[in-house]
Amino acid sequence: MTETLGKRIRDARVELKQTLRGLARELGLSPSYLNDIEFDRRIPSQEVLVKIAAELGLKLDDLLAAAGRVGITKDDEQYIRETPSAGVLFRRVASDRLTENQLKSLLEQVDRITKDDDVER
Repeated sequence: MTETLGKRIRDARVELKQTLRGLARELGLSPSYLNDIEFDRRIPSQEVLVKIAAELGLKLDDLLAAAGRVGITKDDEQYIRETPSAGVLFRRVASDRLTENQLKSLLEQVDRITKDDDVER
């Protein structure tokens, strides 16, 4: 069974020895709202997920996926509109219904490409 969003957040908080109140204060949230998130009674906004990921050292993409969110920002949308190949890639991935393994392979290739670009800069 896949770990829920709330469990991931709660486990990370406990591992860092942070209290619920302390983390809520750092995030600018009420303790009761954070408690609802940790027990999967509420799904936080993308903004809140960004803050949680940064504070707990979690991958935002993992939290977005666990929350069932796509996580496309306005900047991402603009990039897709302005870069024809990005739009084509996005539509192809969606229309071809790649398997989880195919998607992981594609992401690994993207990681290699961007890593190679970082070395060249």
